[in-house]
Amino acid sequence: MCMVVGVYFKKANTLEYYAPCPGDLDEGTRVVVESQRGYEMGMVKHEPKAINGEDVAQPLNPVLRVATEEDLRAHEANEVAADEALALCKTFVSELELDMRLVNCEYTLDRSKVIFNFTADERIDFRKLVRLLAQKLKTRIELRQIGVRDEAKLLGGIG
Repeated sequence: MCMVVGVYFKKANTLEYYAPCPGDLDEGTRVVVESQRGYEMGMVKHEPKAINGEDVAQPLNPVLRVATEEDLRAHEANEVAADEALALCKTFVSELELDMRLVNCEYTLDRSKVIFNFTADERIDFRKLVRLLAQKLKTRIELRQIGVRDEAKLLGGIG
């Protein structure tokens, strides 16, 4: 048996499981974790509970800490910066005449990476776009092509 806590990420619209940190992790508590995307802020969706060890991919990453006021301010600033980065990327996409539709954009909590999700019918050569974005944003750029069903999920659609 191992203890897990369910953490929900709003921008990515995903629920992932982590090893709980010491202290109270009630439902709705904001926490900082290290996910495969980088350092992120999520919300506890399922309080810590014991489950069978074979039911979870091991090893579980731990919840690093309960979010501090500084983390919350950084998260808010990242939301604003992500909107600006998305607008910038849309202008570059139209200038380069790329056949892609940008869905959303998110910064990791420590701003080490910015992730753009997009849909496209065909494979896109976006090397020039990445270069332009890296020059302007001065951070690591990740472009992810997603399907139309994933787009609907990210935008909160059902069915």
